[in-house]
Amino acid sequence: MNLVIDVGNTFIKIGVFDQSKIIYKKNTDAQSFIQEIDAVGKNFSAINNAIISSVGNLNEDAIIHLKKSFKTVVVDHHLEMPFKNLYKTPHTLGIDRLALVAAAVHQFPQKDVLVIDAGTCITYEFKNHKEEYLGGAIAPGIRLRYHSLNNYTAKLPLLEPKIPENHIGNTTNEAIHSGVVQGILYEIEGVIEEYCNIYPHLTVILTGGDAHFLSKRLKNSIFATSNFLLEGLNYILAFNNSR
Repeated sequence: MNLVIDVGNTFIKIGVFDQSKIIYKKNTDAQSFIQEIDAVGKNFSAINNAIISSVGNLNEDAIIHLKKSFKTVVVDHHLEMPFKNLYKTPHTLGIDRLALVAAAVHQFPQKDVLVIDAGTCITYEFKNHKEEYLGGAIAPGIRLRYHSLNNYTAKLPLLEPKIPENHIGNTTNEAIHSGVVQGILYEIEGVIEEYCNIYPHLTVILTGGDAHFLSKRLKNSIFATSNFLLEGLNYILAFNNSR
């Protein structure tokens, strides 16, 4: 069994895998991390290896505790990946983005794949059928857009995400919902269309915390999965253990 940990900007996601199948998943925070790791170790005594990817804040004591508890791989830019990385500045590439590409390689080998991760940021990652990662794009996520309207204007309120009732907002709140949510939907559909013009057999994956919220409104056929990044980390761990 493998313990897979993704330290994000908002949550820490913990998953336990039996080979390639996820059998346990939980979200936690930095304050509860050590307690959760101890609980997982107690409940799943067959765990042999762990992998951790961090783009958020997790103190060194927590990492040390994890390493003492399990044989642990910490994902960084020196770790071997199951694809060829053609990003021009690989040292600046987010670790979470590498994991998404690895998941695409594992689940959709020899296919052109666009992975859209709708979280704090919306990231677009593309790997081709030759298993080459070419790059993508980074844009503000849903909540960042709502917060920016509130933070950088004097009177616009901070709202919770909501699917707009109409394209034409007839109140300030509805106008904000229309601008943020419809704007993101148009953006995603436009990006997919541009990629499809170049790669007509494109496979599109939508994942991340806001994937379910957005997927019902997107016209394009996509595969939505909330475990995609964890599955990518599990594949990176298996890939490195087999070398």
